[in-house]
Amino acid sequence: MAASPLNQSNIPDQKPDINVLQAQLKEKAQQQQDQLKLMQTDNNTELDRHDEPIPTSGTNLAEFLNQLEDYVPTIPDAVTVSYMQRAGFETIDPRVVRLISLASQKFVSDIAHDALQHCKMRGSGQSSRKSGKDKRYTLTMDDLAPALKEYGIHVKKPPYFV
Repeated sequence: MAASPLNQSNIPDQKPDINVLQAQLKEKAQQQQDQLKLMQTDNNTELDRHDEPIPTSGTNLAEFLNQLEDYVPTIPDAVTVSYMQRAGFETIDPRVVRLISLASQKFVSDIAHDALQHCKMRGSGQSSRKSGKDKRYTLTMDDLAPALKEYGIHVKKPPYFV
């Protein structure tokens, strides 16, 4: 298992390095901002001037944590707490639980989006009677496996399903 700032099992009772975590958050925010700019130039669209600016690394953490109190994630708090306890992480702060739920939701959403893109690319050569708008997609292991592989999760079908 790769060592990360959150998983330092070889060093007993050491907390994660906050500087490493902050650097990772800043890098992720910069990547998202770059992707947004790229999408805007590709589509030749502009942001609606009435929308609030996109939060960057300078966003006040206290405001964000206060917003988490009102947010209801897709993954219930009880499920998140259960998995956190199984991993050895216990907290009583519901904002931390919701933050982890939000990160998990984003992770699953990214994987599902990547699997959809694999499905669309795989099916782009096939002709269909349905128009692009009415077309339905089915999540299969053929699409899910490469999407998961991009995130370092390797799955294989059992031999009796081949």
